[in-house]
Amino acid sequence: MNRNIYKLKAEVAKALAHESRLIMLDALKMDDQCVCDLTALVGADQSTVSKHLSILKNAGIVSDHKEGNRVFYHLETPCVLQFFDCALEVVQIRTQATQSVL
Repeated sequence: MNRNIYKLKAEVAKALAHESRLIMLDALKMDDQCVCDLTALVGADQSTVSKHLSILKNAGIVSDHKEGNRVFYHLETPCVLQFFDCALEVVQIRTQATQSVL
């Protein structure tokens, strides 16, 4: 068993484990976004958004490129969006189970 693969998977999971990062990824599925647009979307200051984007970039989920003095982010691995579908399914099942108990 190669434990390194589990460590790498955990790093990706950790990068996804924040509401603001999930919001940004959802926006990036439509088109590349500049930090300024993501800052407005998330409702946080630019330094906080930049830190979140750095985490996503280090995990290999997003990449960036400069256009003038603006930095744009691109979703490198759209497959991570399947996580949203899976997470929603878990929430729905959990909700149904809770409602059936009540």
